[in-house]
Amino acid sequence: MTDTTQTAVTFGTGGDEPYARALRSDGRLRLTDTDRPDLAVTMDVGRWSAAADRVDRSLLDGVDGPVIDIGCGPGRMLVAARALGIPSLGVDVSAEAVAIAQRSGGRAVQGSVFEAVPEEGRWDTALVLDGNIGIGGDPVALLARCRDIVRVGGRVVVETHTDRAADRSYQARVVDADGHESDEFPWAEVGLDALRRHALAAGLEPRSSWTAAGRSFCELVA
Repeated sequence: MTDTTQTAVTFGTGGDEPYARALRSDGRLRLTDTDRPDLAVTMDVGRWSAAADRVDRSLLDGVDGPVIDIGCGPGRMLVAARALGIPSLGVDVSAEAVAIAQRSGGRAVQGSVFEAVPEEGRWDTALVLDGNIGIGGDPVALLARCRDIVRVGGRVVVETHTDRAADRSYQARVVDADGHESDEFPWAEVGLDALRRHALAAGLEPRSSWTAAGRSFCELVA
């Protein structure tokens, strides 16, 4: 996942490819700060691979145009959108994730959000879920790309860190239960307060925010 201004923008790739391994087994991953291993976060890949739950599906309520899922993973939101008759596309750096999404009936492409995406500037809603606001380690740059990807007046729905004060960028690695480790990559954690600041810096207007089943979200408008 690279471009001229950002390098090695990947999640769980390189090294022993733990993300691809976890996708094949619905396993768990630990996202670790290379300087602060005590701050590791456990990620349940099985949840990403399962069908969209009630909270996931609620994010599609009221959508009246095409949806793009940034970091779509194995594609549960694409499947949910298709069931509702909503055109959708997923973008993910992982070939394994994209292949699973496609086998599930979703439309997905392998690539970086920091590169051109199909139908850029015409999407009604961009989804940035499951901690994917961390992609690239630069939330303002990521949100600026989302602003470019959606249409004028389009929406960006971001899942934020449950700690609304969270705001840090760091070098991370992903490790699976068997100790398989990825290469190092930049990542970020962003709570609601910081997201609002970053959104304004990226040219997006924060609108509503809410919590559901222990998850936190914010809607931004281009």
